[in-house]
Amino acid sequence: MQSFLSKHADKITEVLSCFDRLIFKGYLPISYPQGMENFLQGHDILLKDFKAFGPQQAQRLKEHAQTLAAQAGRPFLYCERRIRKEEQAQDIARRDHVTQGLICVFSVLETCPTCRILYGKGRPRLKKDYRRCLVLYYYFLDPEFGLLHIRIPTWFPLTIQVYLNGHEWLARTLDQHGLGYQRRDNAFLALDDPQRAQALADRLLHKKWPRFLNALAKRVNPLLGDLLQGCSYTWVTDQAEFATDVLFKDRAALQSLYPRLLEHATLHFRAEDVLSYLGRKMPNRCTGEVLNDTKKQPQGFRVKHHHEGNWLKMYDKFGQVLRIEVVINRPQVFQVRRWGTRKGQRVFAWFALRKNVVHLGRYAEVSLQATGRYLAALAVVDAPQVSQRLLDKVCERVPFQGRTRRGLNPLSRADQHLFTAVLRGEHALRGFSSRDVAGHLGVVASRDPKERRRQSARISRSLQLLRAHGLIAKIPHRRRYRVTARGFAFMSTALHLRFKAFPAQMSDVG
Repeated sequence: MQSFLSKHADKITEVLSCFDRLIFKGYLPISYPQGMENFLQGHDILLKDFKAFGPQQAQRLKEHAQTLAAQAGRPFLYCERRIRKEEQAQDIARRDHVTQGLICVFSVLETCPTCRILYGKGRPRLKKDYRRCLVLYYYFLDPEFGLLHIRIPTWFPLTIQVYLNGHEWLARTLDQHGLGYQRRDNAFLALDDPQRAQALADRLLHKKWPRFLNALAKRVNPLLGDLLQGCSYTWVTDQAEFATDVLFKDRAALQSLYPRLLEHATLHFRAEDVLSYLGRKMPNRCTGEVLNDTKKQPQGFRVKHHHEGNWLKMYDKFGQVLRIEVVINRPQVFQVRRWGTRKGQRVFAWFALRKNVVHLGRYAEVSLQATGRYLAALAVVDAPQVSQRLLDKVCERVPFQGRTRRGLNPLSRADQHLFTAVLRGEHALRGFSSRDVAGHLGVVASRDPKERRRQSARISRSLQLLRAHGLIAKIPHRRRYRVTARGFAFMSTALHLRFKAFPAQMSDVG
């Protein structure tokens, strides 16, 4: 992302990368039918008695929540209709001046996954099912994480969900270290010491999450002390939002730039671009949709790019913070170095990223890399006078390898096709070869060797032309090329004319 930060250094004060929303889920060994059957068998409970056994334990969970609320002097509220529980909890905390501990407990009827008895051929067995049951929401003001909530259904398999916010944790950590900041909602508008703030934010990646989450589970699940003694939760990252905030000096500095960033991301980022930002190559056959959409929010417009349950968003916070947010719901499309089995042997290599909380640091790496690629792509958005100077220079003849190369014509059909071919998103990861460019220019390899050589020579001359003007550069020790920052600026500006200035005349290019 350094190209973007360098270009707008006179407007930017600091950059902060930190987890925003984090949702963890804890699963017991009884979370699947066979595990539940083994549990009942170990406690000498017949399957036919499961209908009576389940509601008894559900009542224990409800009574435990009521007791905790009564001991803390906090309300236990049954919600007959949908409410904004977090906002309600915050209002209660402000009203009752709660600074630490339990705020309240909400009980709600919701549909949850569970098991039911299946009769038929052979012996009865348990099968996955969904049913409405009482769900408890505990809201706490934690000394470390601030406002967090724990959700636990009162019906087996008692899967727990924990929600917390990384920016809230960072604010409290900065307070402990005596570092000043200006904050609004979940965004920092100014930091006294950005470097130390970033170093503190990185500590969240190394937290011993299982120990912390297990302690929370014991507070809300009384069965862990007797009936479920010996069982422990397996914790996974259900959803992770990683936000990179680019803090601008004032609202005017961002507001003059943001509309152009939004327009560029909406018009120019295609499916292969989004995949490349997320560290994926464009497959021959794409199995998942890649969607771009723009939406009006209370604070302004935002653009979101979706792919297979993961997404990348850009929006402004309070007109002064440019936020790039990466949300990972399906981590298996990414990879991490971990132990695994390959060809029957245990090896430490690259495998699919799992949801286990021990890989939360890899979530941050993937998100930061995606953010860097995204901001690098946005670095081509220039002020109009900068683009004009670059256009004037690149349109002139230049010497290259003992010969003079012609100037480029940004509106010519041939040059537009060439710009489009080299700027494709799939080239962002590994660069591109002459064969890659030939394919996107519609050049079909001839069976005649002489014609093949002529085709190769034409593509080579086109790439040499771009090299002569400094728009692309050769990757050392490889027969591949990459687009330079100068090339991004010039070629994207030229292509922008196709959409903005001459959309009808240039509609057949690309």
